[in-house]
Amino acid sequence: MFGQRLRLARKRAGLSMQALAERVTPNVSAQAISKYEADKMMPSSSVLVGLGKALGVSLDFLLGGQVEALESVEWRKNSTASAQDRAMAESIVIEKLEDYLAIEDILDMHPAEDPFAALRVDKVADEEAIDAKAREVRETWQLGIDPIPSMTALLEDKGLKVIEADLPERINGLACHVERAEGPPTEVIVVSRHTNVERKRFNLAHELAHRIIIETGNAALKKEASMHRFAGAFLIPREHLEEEAGRNRHGMTWIEIMRLKRTYGVSAAAMLVRLGQVGILSKSAVEYAFKTYARSWRREEPEPIGPGEGFAAFEKPQRFERLVWRALGEEMISPVRAAQMLGLPLSVVERDIRGPRDL
Repeated sequence: MFGQRLRLARKRAGLSMQALAERVTPNVSAQAISKYEADKMMPSSSVLVGLGKALGVSLDFLLGGQVEALESVEWRKNSTASAQDRAMAESIVIEKLEDYLAIEDILDMHPAEDPFAALRVDKVADEEAIDAKAREVRETWQLGIDPIPSMTALLEDKGLKVIEADLPERINGLACHVERAEGPPTEVIVVSRHTNVERKRFNLAHELAHRIIIETGNAALKKEASMHRFAGAFLIPREHLEEEAGRNRHGMTWIEIMRLKRTYGVSAAAMLVRLGQVGILSKSAVEYAFKTYARSWRREEPEPIGPGEGFAAFEKPQRFERLVWRALGEEMISPVRAAQMLGLPLSVVERDIRGPRDL
């Protein structure tokens, strides 16, 4: 495990073995680093500290004992994302997962049974079947047809770990299977803190789709496009949208689309596509929109939902933070450890332990 962490940290820093060797104090050779990464040799404590300083990572990261490996990583990234970007994202995720899994162990929490098993299908035949599956999930989870206040809270309630992190600019998020050194594997969905709430909600619904639909049973149905279809149908149910926008419209004004995107917490482009999917707007009307007034919507979000506004106030992971405060309240961890896990100054944690004091 140490070798994998060292290699990942080196790639994150964009260094060759030789370049890393030249930065480490006390001196170490590139050959020694090669042996460290191959788990053929462990560094001394002084070299270990020097490696951490040279790479800008903690000893907890290099020696962490919770996460064995991130498997089946699915990236949500810009096409220009580099190997260094991916290595940086993976290392950030591992650091956060180490704390997440540690706090679950401290609280002796056992993983929930697969919440998607009864809903999962091996394949779907067509787009109607995708929409039907989205309706079934809503019905099974008793969500009704109203807009979902928080996709993050919904997935956390269903047992998925959702992490928000400061990922590299060209990476919007990722999903992966996590092999643990001890204990059963788990799954995690990671979203970038810098991604707007419209895309964040759609990405989370897209990740839900991957856990419900394994494959498409139709060569004409591309897998990722099918996951997008499910996400749109799940976030924007046909029945509710028809109540809001009417049926068989000949056209729609810009302000109507802006109001609809805010009603459902999705991007304007996703809203326009969904209006076409349910037949409220014709295919030609949607195509015309993307060639004219909506041509920039996939690159730049019009009238974005601001931080703390509307859905943005609710789309934040909360489970990990709640668990840390629970462990602190039960005196199972120290305030110093809680501050480290939460990324907060110790003074803030101590203030929130005792509450406001009368002057």
